[in-house]
Amino acid sequence: MKSVKHTVAFEMTQPVEKLFPLFSPEGEKLWVPGWDYENVMGTTELSEDYVFLTKSHDHASTEAVWVVKSYEPESKRVQFYKVEPGDKVGIITVQCSEQDPGRTEVQVTYEYIAIAEKGDRFVESFDEKTYADFIGEWETLLLKHFA
Repeated sequence: MKSVKHTVAFEMTQPVEKLFPLFSPEGEKLWVPGWDYENVMGTTELSEDYVFLTKSHDHASTEAVWVVKSYEPESKRVQFYKVEPGDKVGIITVQCSEQDPGRTEVQVTYEYIAIAEKGDRFVESFDEKTYADFIGEWETLLLKHFA
């Protein structure tokens, strides 16, 4: 099976404390048009092993099961597994780093591992430009959110 991994960073003129919470299932509702998820945990408080479901989001061709792999609010880092049965598994990492008060770097890594032929085809098409455009949209949406 094939895999692909890309990382892109961008800077926001926002404090890290305001940015980091936006990279959670609840936080994404605030800035990503059409984002929603199914809460299966009965709480919105993020923690390791927190599980939620999405219908079609972030390159998902099918319903996805998301599991928080690691959650480190003190270091402003969160990592998710995104499992699309019969397709691919994603590992998504978001690291927010304070550059100075009011300025934050957001580094986002997506790694996809194909688990079926359909996933192989996705991995082959998920190139650096596609990824840079995708994360560029994050930056645009976040700028709109804070405007």
